[in-house]
Amino acid sequence: MEAKALQAGLNELLETLKDGQKGYAEALTDVEDADLKETFKKYAAQRSSYITELEDQMHKLNLHPEEESSITGTIHRAFINLKGLVTSKDRYSILAECERGEDYAKAAYEKAQKIQDVPAAIKTIIEKQAAGIKQGHDEIRNLRDAAKK
Repeated sequence: MEAKALQAGLNELLETLKDGQKGYAEALTDVEDADLKETFKKYAAQRSSYITELEDQMHKLNLHPEEESSITGTIHRAFINLKGLVTSKDRYSILAECERGEDYAKAAYEKAQKIQDVPAAIKTIIEKQAAGIKQGHDEIRNLRDAAKK
């Protein structure tokens, strides 16, 4: 296992999760639809627990999460446009932006699953979290599609 490659891949996941957690936390305070508030609250909490889970495993392997944003995280902020959309209260647009963020999270997990020689404990966590991310993506996509009607 190339420790630097593993650490970089895990730090990228952490950045993605932090972006999602922050995006959902901000969105839930500003949307008016009760169902969206609950959905956003659920996914903000999910991302927060995923961050803790990954960081705990990294510390056990003496891999240290980056305190500063990674280059990838700086280039792409998945929820960057969400705040402006929330003020317009357009359900479809808000959900479309969330779904875009979910696409990014899904891709980050797909990339992480390709890292070679990952310790079993971390591999299991990545696979479990990837399934949760996919479920979140699908739920947000379905809500977005329903809002189009």
